[in-house]
Amino acid sequence: MSTMNNHYETLGIDRSATADDIKRAYRKMASIHHPDKGGNTIKFQEIQNAYEVLGDPHKREQYDNPSHGQSHGFGFQQTPFDMDALFRQFGTQFNRQQQRRAQTHAVVWITIQDVASGGTRTVGLGSQHGAIAADIEIPLGINDGESLIYHGIAPGGGDLVITYRIHPHPQWIREGANITTERSISIWDCIMGGEVTVRDVSGNQLNLTVPPRTQPGSILRLRGRGLRQRNGPTGDFFVRIQAKIPDTIDDELMALIEKARQ
Repeated sequence: MSTMNNHYETLGIDRSATADDIKRAYRKMASIHHPDKGGNTIKFQEIQNAYEVLGDPHKREQYDNPSHGQSHGFGFQQTPFDMDALFRQFGTQFNRQQQRRAQTHAVVWITIQDVASGGTRTVGLGSQHGAIAADIEIPLGINDGESLIYHGIAPGGGDLVITYRIHPHPQWIREGANITTERSISIWDCIMGGEVTVRDVSGNQLNLTVPPRTQPGSILRLRGRGLRQRNGPTGDFFVRIQAKIPDTIDDELMALIEKARQ
């Protein structure tokens, strides 16, 4: 016999199996190993090949009695079963199944903190068999409105297309990988300079040096403290300085300020 796989073993039957036995065995094995259900593609091809031979009485006769087939000029040695044609046929059918596989679309809302840190999110998806849950990885630096395809995790083994939306944040404004925020400090710190603390989008507390004579509205930069990206450098963190005038200023100081204004 040829060096091909034993078709009877592939289908889990013995050589005395009837045509109905072969058909039942094929349906069972194909259902278990179908690629759309997470099965192994090569194993499924072997099952298809086995049924192609054993399910046809003429081909089964040739397979069981290869020497008999050779004497009539159609044995496996002289005119072997066209495995390449079968694989091409199966590949075409499989590709068509892949093309027909419907994509599942979903919108996921995340925060700017999720953009900064990534992580895993579980999303609920509806199917004809009820609701299922799928775990997705949030990519670093994902953009608002950007869509990503997660292969093979939708109902039925299809692809899941996630469109990410990012909640606006009252404190941080995003521009690409850069983040801008505002910080109010006293007018005296603007004039004399000083040290203030700010928090970045990852929750880290950062020390910021305010130079003397800093004008209100000035923007100070903390390099490399913005958003990390999948591809490309980490962005910067910008702090716009706003001046806060004290509610009370003593008369002596007001007199000095008045004198300096003249």
